[in-house]
Formats: sequence, structure tokens, C-alpha cells
Amino acid sequence: MSFVYNILLFLHFIGMAMLIGGFLAQMRAVPRQVTQWMRDGALTQLLTGIALAGLSGSGIGTDENFSPAAVGTKLLIALIVAVACIMGMRQPADKQQPWWAAAGGLAIMNVVVAVFWLSTTATTGGWFAWDGLTPA
Repeated sequence: MSFVYNILLFLHFIGMAMLIGGFLAQMRAVPRQVTQWMRDGALTQLLTGIALAGLSGSGIGTDENFSPAAVGTKLLIALIVAVACIMGMRQPADKQQPWWAAAGGLAIMNVVVAVFWLSTTATTGGWFAWDGLTPA
């Protein structure tokens, strides 16, 4: 079952690359728009993230220290990113910049949550463990 988990994790990273890559590609564009790459990446992230959380939460995945709070936070952010991408693509090109900024900024925030909350929770058992505030 770890093979399935690793495939889903790989697809999750592909979705992240599509979303953040699409965001960064539009940095110099005028007007900045939500692209189909951002939308598809956001939906890929959302679907594979739900599947990964289901596998990890059930004990099938490779994550021994599953944190429902961290995963719930990531799910909420991913849902908002997906909605921002879908809503942005429905707007005229000159009205998409706020949706583009929200989707891209929150996608980067989701990476920050994954790196600094999920990774520290999985390895040390706490949010502040990396700076010595949580007792060992």
C-alpha cells in the first residue's frame, strides 16, 4: 500500500508544481490571470491531498504521527485556493488579478504549513519543537 501512497504523493507534488509554476509564470504578465495550469494544479492538490489524508489517517500511509489539525488546516487552505482559481477563471481577464494573488499566495502558505507544521509534528511531535519550546 505504500506504493499507492507514494504515487499519490508524487501526483500531489506535480499539482503543487502546476499551481505555483502557473502563479509564478504570471508574475510579469499584464493583466495577471488565473491560468488553467493553476486551476488544474489546485484541483490535483485538493484531490490527492484528501486521498493522502485518508490513507495516513487510517494507518495505511507511511506517516506515523498523523496530525488532524495540520491536515484540516491544509484542506481548508487548498479548498479556498481551488475556489479562488475557479472563480478567477470565470472573471474577465482584467478582473482576475485578486483571484490570482489569493490563489498563489495561499498555495505558498499551504507549502509553509506542510513544511513547518506537518514535518515538525511528524518528526518531533509538536509545532514549536524545532525551536526548543516543546519538551522532548
